[in-house]
Amino acid sequence: MDLTWIGTGIMGAPMVRRLLKAGHRVRVFNRTIEKARALAADGAIVASNPSEAIEGAAMIFTMVPDTPDVLRVIDQISSALVSDQLVIDMSTISPAASRKIADSLASRGVAVLDAPVSGGEPGAIDGTLTIMVGGTPEAFARAQPILANLGKRVTHMGAAGAGQTTKLANQIAVSLNCTAAAEALLFARQGGLDPARVLEAIGDGAAASWQLNNLGPKMLVHDNRPGFFVKLLRKDLRLVAEAAKEYGLALPALALVSSIYNTAAAMGHDDDGHQSVADALERIAKVK
Repeated sequence: MDLTWIGTGIMGAPMVRRLLKAGHRVRVFNRTIEKARALAADGAIVASNPSEAIEGAAMIFTMVPDTPDVLRVIDQISSALVSDQLVIDMSTISPAASRKIADSLASRGVAVLDAPVSGGEPGAIDGTLTIMVGGTPEAFARAQPILANLGKRVTHMGAAGAGQTTKLANQIAVSLNCTAAAEALLFARQGGLDPARVLEAIGDGAAASWQLNNLGPKMLVHDNRPGFFVKLLRKDLRLVAEAAKEYGLALPALALVSSIYNTAAAMGHDDDGHQSVADALERIAKVK
């Protein structure tokens, strides 16, 4: 199948490679063109602009950082879209924006799915992402065989925007669990315990979580290499806060965790993996 992929960053690039390995023809575009050109060795065709990238594509994927970036891409490709093309946005953006995009393109005969992912760079490389999809059942049925190359769990969550709402719920759990893991290991160390043994002891019990078992070992050795950037998690938590305000919902734990991640960014961790919250918490805890 002829596919287009716009946005070849830390997540997009390995996802493109998986589609290429599955035998699809993929034309790529990235605002920083060098990142797109790196995929040429894997068989991707590099386009010079978004409109050129989507020509002849059955499905057009976007994977860019934030709501304004997705809106900019849609604006750039809108006049070149043709009926029966399917746009699949795999970014994490505002649910309201996803609904607006779907409504605006439906009148042109162009279906849209919002399909954000969870699992970070390792999941993108291994094809084990969790993919949460919003849109019509018909569009989901078209996309499902392609999405199966990218994720081990692909779930249709409902109408347009439902995928984004699910992803934001996911990010609440991710951020709270990651912070809890960091504080638990810090507490263990300060209590005179070997935190590695504590991780082993509690990792299969009621305290177990993906964050504890996968990021806990990195926290112990201060390995802050990004699988998912602090700056992107902060963006996601901002989107949660905006949606919660729309729903008239107070989320006090989210407010606290957002403040902690903002502090981590102020300490220089914005371009680190979100497990670097452990280093930030350690510095905060030692303030007398």
